[in-house]
Amino acid sequence: MSIIRKLAGQTVIYGMGTIVPRVLNYLLLTPFYTNIFKQNEFGVITELYAYVAFLLVLLTYGMETTYFRFSESEKNPNKVFNTALSSLLGTTIIFLLFIFTFSGSIAQLINYQGKEWYIMILAIIISFDAITAIPFAKLRRQNKAKKFALIKFTNISVNIGLNLYFLILCPKIMVSEPDSVLLSMYNPEIGVGYAFISNLAASLITLIMLLPEMLKFRFDFQKGLYRKMINYALPLLIVGLAGMVNEVADKIMLKLLVDTGNAENSREFIMSQIGIYGANYKLAMLMILYIQMFKYAAEPFFFAQAKEKNSKQSYAEIMKYFILFGLLIFLGVMLFIDLVKYIIGKDFHEGLAVVPVVLLANLFFGIFYNLSVWYKLTNKTKSGAVMAIIGALVTILLNVILVPVIGYMGAAWATFFCFLSMMVVSYFWGKKVFPVPYDMKSIGIYFGLAIAIYFLSIWIKSEISVTLHYTINSILFIVFLTTIIIKEKLYTYKFRS
Repeated sequence: MSIIRKLAGQTVIYGMGTIVPRVLNYLLLTPFYTNIFKQNEFGVITELYAYVAFLLVLLTYGMETTYFRFSESEKNPNKVFNTALSSLLGTTIIFLLFIFTFSGSIAQLINYQGKEWYIMILAIIISFDAITAIPFAKLRRQNKAKKFALIKFTNISVNIGLNLYFLILCPKIMVSEPDSVLLSMYNPEIGVGYAFISNLAASLITLIMLLPEMLKFRFDFQKGLYRKMINYALPLLIVGLAGMVNEVADKIMLKLLVDTGNAENSREFIMSQIGIYGANYKLAMLMILYIQMFKYAAEPFFFAQAKEKNSKQSYAEIMKYFILFGLLIFLGVMLFIDLVKYIIGKDFHEGLAVVPVVLLANLFFGIFYNLSVWYKLTNKTKSGAVMAIIGALVTILLNVILVPVIGYMGAAWATFFCFLSMMVVSYFWGKKVFPVPYDMKSIGIYFGLAIAIYFLSIWIKSEISVTLHYTINSILFIVFLTTIIIKEKLYTYKFRS
């Protein structure tokens, strides 16, 4: 339990810098966007940020994990830092030159003619985020979680503040004081574009705050070291790209596969479907944020823990408790979905059936991430690439089959079976290469109980009043939590700060 406490403590600190601000972002901007923007306008944000997520993985090409790995194995971690950052700086400059040269063609390709500036702003955001990836990784490796948290919190605070300024304050000022100096940078025709402008400013502030770390950088490119690093990183790039296909391809493929039927304006209908799907996917954000928070703490922890005698037992315990918290999140959202749904605008509620599917899908992804310890520690990153490609193929195939038939629900189920397949393949493959004694019996019991509680809640919902339904759901949640406490004997542990 001391190992669990240590990881949990680091996870909480990283959570203060990633989860708390993102929860604020989620609780403020998601209802904000889905109430002030139309379905098709929110579809623009959903689609373009899907491209951003994919390109960011491409532009960092596994260098974060590679930095952690080689900082532990090489005698001089500073050379690893310098080599990794030199590589990212070079590729980022090439990326920016390419985007600015061909922004018009790119905008035409994805049907955003006349909005080339969207493309250029997002390219700068991606570039800033890619450049700061290694300095952030260095903070994580040095356990400077508080500084990490402060920078992340500032980033999202600036983003939220500027969104509120441009999209709420400025329109109100324009009505009452159209000549106000506060409107000097405001143009109402920009609309959705202010979401991207706010993000750009936040990324710039992040870059400035990381300058003390970046000023320690020296262009000390070690060719021999780089060859070893890039050989380790390239399979991770394939993992990352395939993973992004699994995570964001649904938002992009919806644009190509949705059956428009007799819709008068097919583009508006398609973007509305993307907007509805994207908004309801946001209701699974708590699970996504939990996994992200865990990843920040776990990756350097896993590599450091590998040197310990009982490391495999530690990995097994971490997996079990990770799943337990994930199931608590699943039940917490789904048992109270009638309240949670008000995070998004009422025009988007028609897509609520997406939520349980993507919640479980992302939990499967988190389990896959835990399982990935076997190929990362044994330097078999090509195996990870194979599994990610399997997942990507499942995603593409099921989207092609299901989306034309059942619309965005097809995209949700494609994501579900993608991460399920990756999780299952990784578990059985890992058993042969790097066997970890996972407590599959307990995990199976907890999963079965959580799913049973969820379906029981659905079954009784139509038979009782709203008040009684919430009361019973609260009791069911407490039953699940109590089962965990008793079965895991958590009441016997004295957690010390």
